[in-house]
Amino acid sequence: MGNLLRDSKSTCKLRQHLNVHKSYHEPCQRLFNAICMDSYIRPHRHLLDRKTECLIAVRGMMALIVFDDKGEVIETIRFGTEKFYNETLGCCGVELSPETWHTVISINSESILFEVKSGPFEPALAKELAAWAPEEKSQESMMYLSKLHELVASDTCYPKRN
Repeated sequence: MGNLLRDSKSTCKLRQHLNVHKSYHEPCQRLFNAICMDSYIRPHRHLLDRKTECLIAVRGMMALIVFDDKGEVIETIRFGTEKFYNETLGCCGVELSPETWHTVISINSESILFEVKSGPFEPALAKELAAWAPEEKSQESMMYLSKLHELVASDTCYPKRN
């Protein structure tokens, strides 16, 4: 895992994955994903491929941020292998339905996820990117990521689901 963390720090997206499955055709897709704190994963959903996604923390602390169709935050879930400030550790993983708009941010510098999803993997259908969110590598994306970090660090209560 040390190599994966080191490699994530040197990529332009500040994250690096390592597939456990041997082929995109396998019925179960499994991978590790090292995510740096400054890595912005554009909010997305998996509606085009309609597969549930399971994210399990292997190391570090992360936050799942869930949005409505207009881009308003409706839920934040902190998960990981450590405490978040004075909070007791709540959970070590999350499961997402395909229609859920979401992103994941790393709360500390060395976070690793284990992701599991049904296969086969179809790269063209993997993610439907949110039109209301900034593109990755844009100047706006860093400001947006900063606001997400502030939201997760604040005492604001979520969920806000109706």
